[in-house]
Amino acid sequence: MKAAANAVRFSIYDPLIAMIRKCWRLIRVISGDDAYERYLAHWQRHHQGDTEDATPLLDRKSFHAAEIQRRWSGIKRCC
Repeated sequence: MKAAANAVRFSIYDPLIAMIRKCWRLIRVISGDDAYERYLAHWQRHHQGDTEDATPLLDRKSFHAAEIQRRWSGIKRCC
């Protein structure tokens, strides 16, 4: 009987938990925290099977170093 009561009690919180997870994903997207995961998904879709255009998969540290270099190299001004 207690197992059924616990299952009902946890199901009440499922929409709240789902909303918190969506908010957390949104925060990660906005802040750029999920950039490496998006890079991995892109690499698997577009570069994994390439033999002629072999793009090496970067580890997390190398990816972030390349991103910092890409963002901050060059002229950064509005006019």
